[in-house]
Amino acid sequence: MTDVLVLCLHAVSPRWPADLSITPERLERLLTGLVRRGYRGATFRDAVSAPTAPRTVAVTFDDAYRSVIELAFPILKQLGLPGTVFVPTDWAGAEKPMVWPGIDHWVGGPYESELTPMSWSELDRLASAGWEVGSHTRSHPRLTELSDGELYTELAGSRQVCEQHLGRTCETVAYPYGDTDGRVAEAAEATGYLAAAALPARFRRGRPYEWPRIGIYHGDDLRRFRVKVSPVARRVRASPLWTAVERVRR
Repeated sequence: MTDVLVLCLHAVSPRWPADLSITPERLERLLTGLVRRGYRGATFRDAVSAPTAPRTVAVTFDDAYRSVIELAFPILKQLGLPGTVFVPTDWAGAEKPMVWPGIDHWVGGPYESELTPMSWSELDRLASAGWEVGSHTRSHPRLTELSDGELYTELAGSRQVCEQHLGRTCETVAYPYGDTDGRVAEAAEATGYLAAAALPARFRRGRPYEWPRIGIYHGDDLRRFRVKVSPVARRVRASPLWTAVERVRR
């Protein structure tokens, strides 16, 4: 049975203490451990549609922070791993801090520059190096809160913009905040995506439009990372028992 592991990261920085940021040193250490354990890299699309290795890892980055090409790209290249970056298309190339609920409190402070997105030329450079560039909607909203028309605009519009700028098909999307439900998943399929990345509490395989990822954050040291990505932990999160555990925790 093929083991497909999909990671979700965001920014990479040696100094930014945000929960969404990981240091380059820690990123290299965590990914090196997976490679030594026999994991082979794939883009998100390939990992979920046609994995070729018994152990496959897809390293995905949400939000398209510039630090991904500056710091993460060299690390993954050295390890022989492709990556996938999901871009909020209204912000790409803006040359100013991205702003939405959850990161807006960093604006105006000493870490504001960490919020700068990649340009389209930088995203094209990643795509030319074998990375996948997918959609992260247009403006990074909570999709479950949108009307049907707004949902369509965010999903279809971002896909179209990606394809126009990069001259490549945009086949996958990651839901901002991991926020999805049945209506959103159906809309992702209807707007032409082949798969969609989520961040569910409970893992449920065989759902290409709610594909589970493991979020990796600032506080995840090597021990915690090993627990998160272990096959045993993922099997537990795929069981009904996990739903009961989450209810108790809440």
